[in-house]
Amino acid sequence: MQTHPGPLLVPALVVSEVADLLAARCGTAAEVRFLGDLASGVLTVAPPEPAEWLRIAELVARYADLPLGTVDASVIALAERTGEIEVATTDRRDFTTVRPVHTEALTLLP
Repeated sequence: MQTHPGPLLVPALVVSEVADLLAARCGTAAEVRFLGDLASGVLTVAPPEPAEWLRIAELVARYADLPLGTVDASVIALAERTGEIEVATTDRRDFTTVRPVHTEALTLLP
């Protein structure tokens, strides 16, 4: 999720969704590889900072018609905190609609 050097950040609230998605679509082996990447430090789990909970709530309220949801809002809040403009997601609708404060639009991967 980063364009600059450093560890690849995974928002903490996303971990269980990614694990479930990998297991359902790719099988248990993919889920296990993901967990191994977390354990080895290839991916770094980034919990929301205390002030980000208010930003997450603001985003959920502002985009209630999507509905955006807490997990996706936490991805946006982390991107805003780190200045990241690239986000890996399968939910293109939400992430093309939301306008983060640090960039006009996020670049969605893959």
